[in-house]
Amino acid sequence: MSEPVDRPATIEDVAKLAGVSIATVSRALRSPEKVAESTRKKVTAAIARTGYTANAMAQNLRMQRSKMVLVLASAIADQNFAGILTGLEKAANDRGYGVLIGNTEGTTGLEQNYLRFLSTGMADGLVLLTGHIPVAGEPQAPLAALPPIVATEKPVSNSEISYVGVDDVAASKMATEYLISLGHRRITFISGGLADIRSDLRHSGYQQGLKESPESLRDWRVEGDGSTESGRAAVERLFIKDDLPTAFFCFNDSTAIGVISALQLRGYSVPDDFSVLGFDDIPFANNFTPGLTTIRQPRHHIGELAMNILLDRLTKKSLATQSHLLHGDLVVRESCAGVSKSRK
Repeated sequence: MSEPVDRPATIEDVAKLAGVSIATVSRALRSPEKVAESTRKKVTAAIARTGYTANAMAQNLRMQRSKMVLVLASAIADQNFAGILTGLEKAANDRGYGVLIGNTEGTTGLEQNYLRFLSTGMADGLVLLTGHIPVAGEPQAPLAALPPIVATEKPVSNSEISYVGVDDVAASKMATEYLISLGHRRITFISGGLADIRSDLRHSGYQQGLKESPESLRDWRVEGDGSTESGRAAVERLFIKDDLPTAFFCFNDSTAIGVISALQLRGYSVPDDFSVLGFDDIPFANNFTPGLTTIRQPRHHIGELAMNILLDRLTKKSLATQSHLLHGDLVVRESCAGVSKSRK
């Protein structure tokens, strides 16, 4: 009896063992959803027996490709993350790539760990949801030393990095104009923090909405940090000063929920006494009482478009830096109403 030949397994070996064609094996690997479950099981079993998967990975390494993309986020608990990730994964899977998730928790130490991971070639590209280029030791990592990058959710202050996100300025202008159309003339903007560029963009849109009103309206910004607690704190500060708006436009839905909670604790009704408008349309926004009027981000579309831009860059289909600002939709629920005569 002759000894088995010690050589790397081939796709032909897998096809022969599984009793299918080479084309079927290739399709099962690249687009498994297009192959019958019984056939996928045969191919999977044959791959396991022949060791072809390990061989395919080695081939990718020889070609300097891992077929993986690293998604770097400051907080995977962020309510926008899941929707964006779904879009990212769908686009990646459709094109034969996998997704790795890195949660930095806003710390440079974890960013450095993920940079070391990237340096091993375990990911071909990087999707940034952190709002900045990862930090490597003391200075920022040189862009040339990093794989292709696309930023999403939070803009990055670098013209060489493509960005996909909602048009914060246009959406906030629309939200402000909606409140004005309801008769509100004293509208407070509660920010998301000094370090968050989206907060400044949304404030800019709010300012544009005020300026286009036929009346001269006050630019009234109250600082927050994007949390529910900061919304409550903003309301308390305004009551202490006895300087109250008729409507609140909040940086995000979490802040808006904090505002409504604080007003209700003081015995006020939303929207009868005050109107409150948020941003993002997180899942909880429609389950809160009253239902929150807000700006909806096209999270799934953002993720898909960002991943496709990155993969086009990886496959040399496009090397141009691109910026795509998508339209945000005003979702009208129960937290906004016309201003009462007593509150004008």
